[in-house]
Amino acid sequence: MINKLKVFVPAHITGFFEIVPNSNPLLKGSRGAGITLDEGVTTETTITEGSGNIIIKFNDIPDSLNSISPQAIDIIKNTYKLDLSNYDITVNHETNLPISAGFGTSAGFALGISYTLPKLLGLNLTFNKSGEIAHLTEIEKSSGLGDVISEMHGGLVIRLKEGSPLIAKIDKIPITQPIYVITKTLSALNTKDIIDNPVYQKRINDSGKKLLNTLISNPNIENFVKLSRQFSENAKLINPELHEILEIMDEESIGSSMAMLGNTAFCLSNSPDINIEDCIVTKINTSGIKFL
Repeated sequence: MINKLKVFVPAHITGFFEIVPNSNPLLKGSRGAGITLDEGVTTETTITEGSGNIIIKFNDIPDSLNSISPQAIDIIKNTYKLDLSNYDITVNHETNLPISAGFGTSAGFALGISYTLPKLLGLNLTFNKSGEIAHLTEIEKSSGLGDVISEMHGGLVIRLKEGSPLIAKIDKIPITQPIYVITKTLSALNTKDIIDNPVYQKRINDSGKKLLNTLISNPNIENFVKLSRQFSENAKLINPELHEILEIMDEESIGSSMAMLGNTAFCLSNSPDINIEDCIVTKINTSGIKFL
C-alpha cells in the first residue's frame, strides 16, 4: 500500500471573468481567462494506520485556519462512503506565495488533496473526476470559481464553459517562448467578500462577459493582459496604491493588471527585471498539475 504521495499544482492568476451562478454546484463556475505560474502549491499527503486523526499543515506548521483542506477530505469521505476512523491522515501544503492574494492557492490546496488522498485510499479516479472534488470544495467555500480547471491544465487558459472539470470547456493560447510573470502583493483580499457581493457581481459580469469573445477573436498574450486591465478598471477593484504599481509595470513590460481576486499587481514580460522592490518573479507554467 502506497502511504505517501506528493503533487505540484501551479498557481493561477485570473485576468478577467464572468460569474455564472447555478443552484447545482457542478454547474456553477465562471468563464474567463488566466495564466498559471511555475510557482504554486506542493502537497504531500501521508496515510497510516491510526484512529481517525487528520492533521493539516502549511509549510510544515499545523494550520487550524485552513478550512479548504478539511472540506476536500469530507467530500471524498462522503461521496465514496468511506470510514476513515482506522487511518491517520497528514497533509502538508507548501508554497512561497501569499495566501488570499489572487494566486488560486485555495484551489491548489483542494487539488493537492483530491489527487493524492483518493489514490492512497485505493480509489481509482480519472483526471477530471479528481478535479471535480476540488471544484466542489471551492464552490462550497466560495473561495474560487475557475482556478481548479486552469491549474489542472496549465498555460494561458480560456474558460469557455463553466462548471466542474467533467462539464466545463477550455481552450488555450499557445505559449511559444518563456514569458516572465512579475507580481507585487500589497495585502490579502477575501474572495468570498467579492464573488458573493451583488454589487461586485454586477460590475464583474457587465465587464467580463464582453471580453471573452474579444480575446477569442484575437487570442494572444498582449490582448489577454490588455483586456485584463480593462476588466479590473471597469470592475472598480484597483485601489490607488495598486494603480501606482501598475503604472510602473506598464512602462517596463508587455502589460499589467490586477490579479483576480487579490490585492496583487501582475505584469507579463520578456525580462525578469522590474524597478519595484520585493516582487515575486516566475514564468508561465505550461504543464499543469504533476506528481512528484
